[in-house]
Amino acid sequence: MAERVEFAGAHGQRLVGLLDRPSSGAGTASAVVAHCFTCGKDSIAAARIARALTDRGFEVLRFDVTGLGESEGEFGAATFSMDVADLGAAATFLGEVRGRAPGLLIGHSLGGAAVLAAAARIPDVRAVVTIAAPSDPGHVTDLLGVDADDVDDDSVVRVRIAGRPFTLHKEFLEDIRSQPQSRRIAELGRALLVMHSPQDRTVSIDNATEIFRLARHPKSFVSLDGADHLLTRPADARWVADVVAAWSARYLGEG
Repeated sequence: MAERVEFAGAHGQRLVGLLDRPSSGAGTASAVVAHCFTCGKDSIAAARIARALTDRGFEVLRFDVTGLGESEGEFGAATFSMDVADLGAAATFLGEVRGRAPGLLIGHSLGGAAVLAAAARIPDVRAVVTIAAPSDPGHVTDLLGVDADDVDDDSVVRVRIAGRPFTLHKEFLEDIRSQPQSRRIAELGRALLVMHSPQDRTVSIDNATEIFRLARHPKSFVSLDGADHLLTRPADARWVADVVAAWSARYLGEG
């Protein structure tokens, strides 16, 4: 059962999400799922993982970041730092409005980098899960083949991602390459589960190796053998949810 919700982002923009709740009523734990770059709350992976987790007693919020889906704003004018701040706003919404701050953050692809960056500003978070995440958010510019140094201050870059056109501003490019991600991972201070497919052709498994190397214990690694980057096979998303639910129970005080 999914409830459409709205809340203010860190910069006042209206963000729209879906709150997936167990059919039995209030969940035993609360989580936020951060979707992949340009995907949105209705992406295959975010939706399937959220729904599968509700079957295991979780209450799960997934939302469109600034400029995507139903949320306000211009995607290309937003930045990775804004996405991180909006995760904090989502956690505040769950805690102050819904009465249960999230104890678990789950991020897919660039969303995985975002939850690693956001965890420190959300005190109730006790566990973090990354799925097919880059070790450095700047990996996105490598995939797009663009560099902030090649863009004039008043210019934009037009790119196509998964067949869709997007316009990116220089500020986006500069912000995403300047993130202190290595330090954040080393100082995470939360239990970490790194999940990645050896066959991922978008974000190589070397990124997972680097995240795991930098992180301190408690940390775990699970290979998503055979899965693609977007977890398009339903069985892969369900298995991710099974593993996340079992692993996180130790840190969330459930089970």
